[in-house]
Amino acid sequence: MNILFNQKFRITVSCGGLLLVSLASSHLYSQSKTKQLAQKDQSFTQQENFSPLQSQISLTSTFQNPFVAQKISDQIIEKQNAFSSRQDLLAASAPYPVVDEFKKYKFSLNGSQVLTPVKLPTSKVNFNQGDLLTVLINTRKYFQDYSSEDPDILRTGILATQGVTLPDVLKTLDFMIAVLKEDIANNRATRLEDPKFINTNFRVIKWSAYNPNNKEQKQLRITEYAVFTHPGSRQKTSTFNTPIYSLKENSNNDKFYTRYTKQDVLSGIYEPGGREFGKVTTLAYLTRNGLEEAIMEGTILINFKDGYKAFFNVDRNNGMSYIRGLKATAQKRYWYFREVDAIKGYGYKIDAKISIKPGVTFAGDVLNVGLGKVIVIEHTQGGRKHLQMGVIADTGGAFLPNLYQLDFLAGIFQNKKEFGQNITQLPDYATAYFLVKK
Repeated sequence: MNILFNQKFRITVSCGGLLLVSLASSHLYSQSKTKQLAQKDQSFTQQENFSPLQSQISLTSTFQNPFVAQKISDQIIEKQNAFSSRQDLLAASAPYPVVDEFKKYKFSLNGSQVLTPVKLPTSKVNFNQGDLLTVLINTRKYFQDYSSEDPDILRTGILATQGVTLPDVLKTLDFMIAVLKEDIANNRATRLEDPKFINTNFRVIKWSAYNPNNKEQKQLRITEYAVFTHPGSRQKTSTFNTPIYSLKENSNNDKFYTRYTKQDVLSGIYEPGGREFGKVTTLAYLTRNGLEEAIMEGTILINFKDGYKAFFNVDRNNGMSYIRGLKATAQKRYWYFREVDAIKGYGYKIDAKISIKPGVTFAGDVLNVGLGKVIVIEHTQGGRKHLQMGVIADTGGAFLPNLYQLDFLAGIFQNKKEFGQNITQLPDYATAYFLVKK
């Protein structure tokens, strides 16, 4: 729908004096066609807006003073906001078309069903300042470096129904980075912990859950994920008998790996004597439980017998869908890994993935909620309200589509027992708020 509308908008601009008439007719037309157009593939590449976006990204990323940054950033994006404001008004009045991981239409949703402007509760907001700054900077840099290669991040998602634009998202990241840098440099508690400062400088939008399978759910489900450390071996042994593999560079040309399920791979097709031996690189051998945890969490820290340890992150999968509710060992989706230098979150390819930190990172639905959205979750513990801030800088198959859940990166743990002991302070459900710079 956006693609067709943008075409109409360019025609409208060229027609000058017919602007208001054309806009009105376009609005009526778009309403009558909402259902029909929503059923089409929603790719939303927004290529016509890319040049001004690149200009804005390169300039705003250097701002240090938050108040200067706000003023200059507002000036830079004024033209782009003016260009898109009319289509934003129409987008805000139209149902939002929710898409799956292949950007295929699933259902439509009115933004008012899940989004409500509010004020943040008057409790201190908790987060590690240095870790949040790192994830904000890394997420912002991803927009700067990969907007052309990864058009999915140009999607504003459901927040478009509240008039939130991509420049608003970038301005939010820029302002928060500048505030944190200034506060840390002055060795003081950051103003971002103060709900009064947040309510003054940000739009606060309450996010109510929308779960098609549980219409009674109002709060977001909060799950936790982690990086687990596992012993591993370079060679196959009786204990470490389950391999993790890496695809070779030429695998993009011959996508042989898309033909094989997880069960096919674990049957030994890449091992000596297997029909695809030599097509992939063996990174390590784990226990079967180690493999399943690595796939589920996305990253694993392997301790080898020779004393070497390294992070390994999921790289590419076989193109088979994750089936919600099916046990892990029965899933057909299989992931290939790569060695990485940190815990990695979202990215369109392994070399571009965002380096993330525990305690300030959420995994969520990047296509329908959007990369880089700043979230505060509220829950009650010991009779007191607690607020926790983080950034959507990761995703996963369970989140496409998913407008009722966030996954919180809890940390690095030796095992699930240690993991369970350290996540008891987080609730199963929480009230969630988006922060958008005014």
